[in-house]
Amino acid sequence: MNPFAWPYRSQYLLGFLACAALIGYAYYVQFSLGIEPCPLCIFQRIAVIAMGVFFLIGAIHGPKASGRRVYALLVLLGACAGIGIAAYHLWVQAQPPNPLAGCTPGWNYWVENYSLKYAWSKTLQAAFTGHADCAEVNWTFLGLSMPFWTLVSFAALGAGAVWAGFRRR
Repeated sequence: MNPFAWPYRSQYLLGFLACAALIGYAYYVQFSLGIEPCPLCIFQRIAVIAMGVFFLIGAIHGPKASGRRVYALLVLLGACAGIGIAAYHLWVQAQPPNPLAGCTPGWNYWVENYSLKYAWSKTLQAAFTGHADCAEVNWTFLGLSMPFWTLVSFAALGAGAVWAGFRRR
């Protein structure tokens, strides 16, 4: 029952299931609890999905040692991106409220109202400069906000992927 001793494919399948559970819970919070995600939350979801895809491909493929390392590094890349976004999100939430900050438009506004050529650059710029909607804490568990728990999840899943990919068998 020790997951650290499981075969590579089982460990990566568990990583995929953890990512699927995180995305499932994010959609539950959005659609059942009615808490709309801010742009930084959307980017954290994208990082979880990327990690889940690499976990699933690694589990299906079941590569030899060098391929396992490649998949581990790809998952780690997604985890590092997610850690960076979640840490920035926590920093934004830790700032004192700014009465002059206006709420930036939501994710749908940016994607729908800019041409395809500029949509991603404008969306990225808005996500990482508009702090008003991302600074609001709508959900906590044990007194800690969702970006903290996603940061913990990114760190744990990234470490698990590296463990599974680089350990001797």
